[in-house]
Amino acid sequence: MFSSLIPKIFYADLAIGLDLFVDGLRMTVLHDSPDFVVVGRDAAKAYLVLDPLAAALERPELAIETDTIDADHADIAARRPDLLHPTYPPGGGIIRREYGAREFALLDATTVCVVVRDWT
Repeated sequence: MFSSLIPKIFYADLAIGLDLFVDGLRMTVLHDSPDFVVVGRDAAKAYLVLDPLAAALERPELAIETDTIDADHADIAARRPDLLHPTYPPGGGIIRREYGAREFALLDATTVCVVVRDWT
């Protein structure tokens, strides 16, 4: 049985990833070493890896599913509106997609995008 899929996100500066995932999304640091950090909240985890060469090649888009999207958006909009993606949707609000999900997105200084999605 698979229990989770955990993305590995490469950064030239781990502080940028920590800003997005810990300060922005309120994840907790579960492991911290100079070149590898594990962050998590509830059942979601991510590996932040210091690797400037890999970071220069690709900036991923990730998704986190939630059943509290309104509260999550309100919290981030109040504390860290600078992380709300400026065009996803325009104005940084919540949008209902044609496939039924409601979502908003965050964007860090390196253009890593995290879509927060609610299927209810």
